[in-house]
Amino acid sequence: MMFICFTIKLLCTIKTNVPRVLNILTACIFLLTAGGCCPIHFDFLKKIFYIIRFATMNTEKIAVIGAGIGGTSAAYYLRQKFGKDVKIDVFEKGEVGGRLATLTMQGQEYESGGSIIHPLNLHMKRFVKDLGLSAVQSPSGLVGVYNGETLVYEESSWFIINMIKLIWYYGFQSLRMHMWVEDILDKFMRIYRYQSHDYAFSSVEKLLHSLGGDDFLGLFNRSLLETLQKAGFSEKFLDEIITPVMRVNYGQTMNINGFVGAVSMSCTDPGLWAVKGGNKLVCSRLLQASKSNLISGSVMSIEEKTRTKQTGNPTKVYEVVYQTGPEIHSDFYDIVLVATPLNQKMSNITFLNFDPPIEEFHQYYEPLVTTLIKGQLNSTVFSSRALDEFDLGTILTTDNPDLFINSIGLVSSVEENNNPQPKVERAHVWKVFSAGPLTKEQILKLFVSYDYAVKQSWLAYPHYTPPEKCPSTILHDQLYYLNGIEFAASAMEMSAVAGYNAALLAYHRWNGHTHMIDQEDLYEKLKTEL
Repeated sequence: MMFICFTIKLLCTIKTNVPRVLNILTACIFLLTAGGCCPIHFDFLKKIFYIIRFATMNTEKIAVIGAGIGGTSAAYYLRQKFGKDVKIDVFEKGEVGGRLATLTMQGQEYESGGSIIHPLNLHMKRFVKDLGLSAVQSPSGLVGVYNGETLVYEESSWFIINMIKLIWYYGFQSLRMHMWVEDILDKFMRIYRYQSHDYAFSSVEKLLHSLGGDDFLGLFNRSLLETLQKAGFSEKFLDEIITPVMRVNYGQTMNINGFVGAVSMSCTDPGLWAVKGGNKLVCSRLLQASKSNLISGSVMSIEEKTRTKQTGNPTKVYEVVYQTGPEIHSDFYDIVLVATPLNQKMSNITFLNFDPPIEEFHQYYEPLVTTLIKGQLNSTVFSSRALDEFDLGTILTTDNPDLFINSIGLVSSVEENNNPQPKVERAHVWKVFSAGPLTKEQILKLFVSYDYAVKQSWLAYPHYTPPEKCPSTILHDQLYYLNGIEFAASAMEMSAVAGYNAALLAYHRWNGHTHMIDQEDLYEKLKTEL
């Protein structure tokens, strides 16, 4: 009778603590074998052991497609939510880091993709702290704005002179712009509280609305130009200050949406930083911390299928077909997170046999070429001042079709923590952003002489054309898409937010936690909990 009671109690705990139950059964079998026992009891325990073991072999399998900051942060948070037993495979056809990458020149690495991080980007700050990395301050040299003929604005090394210049040229518009951006950032910061309480959102629009209500959706659906013109900013200020910032950060003009425009303007704040050794290290460390299995291959298709688990119950799964070298493989997953832009030029993934069909993705990504050049800048292109008086570290440009660059700036290697100064008597490493590859003639126009030039081409960020419609976050029952958030704004922190949100969304939908998804008035609700 005691044996039967023990067995019933054991079976009742299976659901909550399978590993412990199996350990107890293993110990019992060992003791019964060693001490001699009733064969019935021995066989009974062995059968229970194997039934439980085989029934629990079908632990959840999750695929994450893409090992950039979005995919690796999703894998990191999936591990935290689903626990140590879930199997996570991360697919990456290129290098871990995606659009966080470096170029090497003379043995030194320089950022060639996502380069700067805002001091209020709390996910990136937490990653650096938790993963044992360190931060370096981004170079903050003097900035000038070039219109194709002359410098229409240039900073001074004296703060008071800069203030006088800004007020003289533009009145108090720079202060008003700062206050506008700060108000948007303040509302955006609410996402960290929501996510710390495990709340998730089923679409980018619902996430934005939870942060800033209809105001945020309005920004998202209007151009930055329309937004700022209605706010009373002058054409001169928009052309000479705002447009150059959009060109360096997103390679576009003020026709981008207002929300991404605010994100772009936040990059003029002080305290910008990067990760020592390269921002891509965050991705590789997140992948390592998530204990995921990296599969170096290109995903070709995802297909919904029905399989019978060893429990005998049919279940819906996703077959992921992928190529590694010349070989084609496939595997089945309960949950799939797509963390790469679904653009044919970037990830040509086919969705098979879905009813209704998965939406088609035709969003255009903006081409950008990053060129690193070690040489002596030809400052006479930008200024009539004597060479030894030219002290600008970054030159932005206005919207002029005759200009072949978006910006040019002095850079340090990913290991350095300094502000290089433009001394004309020596060569420096400069980073040039342009819409297309620079010709040798164009490089020789920018530089008196140069020693090295290396380049990297990107499809860097979406081409913004408000009103925007973000791609769906939920593509199918357990199939999720992270990169739709880029159509609100493309940035490292935005991808980290999307990775966390997708992990929470997948976890809550898998476990039926509908009360944790798309909650209204979260800001007020969480305020009352204090």
